[in-house]
Amino acid sequence: MKTIVITGASDGIGAAAAHELSRRKHRVVIVGRDAAKTAAVAQRLGVESHVADFSDLAQVSALASALLARHERIDVLANNAGGVMGERTLTGDGFEKTFQVNHLAPFLLTRELMPALVTARATVIQTSSVAARLYARFDIDDLQGERDYSAMKAYGNAKLANILFTEELLRRHGEDLAPVAFHPGVVGTNFAADSRGAMRLMYHTPLSKVLTKTPQQGADQLVWLATATPRAGFEPGGYYVNRALAKRVNPLVGDATVAAQLWDRSEALLAL
Repeated sequence: MKTIVITGASDGIGAAAAHELSRRKHRVVIVGRDAAKTAAVAQRLGVESHVADFSDLAQVSALASALLARHERIDVLANNAGGVMGERTLTGDGFEKTFQVNHLAPFLLTRELMPALVTARATVIQTSSVAARLYARFDIDDLQGERDYSAMKAYGNAKLANILFTEELLRRHGEDLAPVAFHPGVVGTNFAADSRGAMRLMYHTPLSKVLTKTPQQGADQLVWLATATPRAGFEPGGYYVNRALAKRVNPLVGDATVAAQLWDRSEALLAL
């Protein structure tokens, strides 16, 4: 039995993965932003739950403290929370919201949970996206889109950051952890509700029924990675699509210099 923490688990693929992993008798802990929805999922599955809004880093740190107080070891951390935002806005912490919710918050959570993760030699999963290849225009000197912002580019950059974080986590902590990233496919959920243009068309019009997977289909890789044995089942540091290492990726995937710069700048922004 593994202890598996899943963020963004009040609906969508996070909730679907929690359901399947709980059915397989793992000790599942869900985290969601909406208290009522998170409680409903937790009650239905009979699992532990926590509420944290990733646009507030104090809540992320409080979540880490609460998890460490309850769990000496965490076998799997699934950093699944994220989303596409609309207009460029800053959080109360002073960071661009897309960058914070999709990258800085899970970066912080992973760092603060390190004692329990290292104890378990944990798998750390990042829910990334094909948007990292399609929309990212990554500039290490403009991580928060101050010079040039669009919602889709910000999301693509953040999803690329998930992959770069996975690669750098392996380089720095590969003896103790098995980090991995994946693209779940285009999943029919309330994802991108605040966005406009192509992303909203894909997720929130009648066309979405044709273009999207079910949450259960989208959760397949998350469940697989959470239960697989690192190196035997998947390659740590890899980015997976349809249970295979992605063949078409952003040119910056595999760039150790950029990944290290992103790590160092994330630490500096969070004053770690």
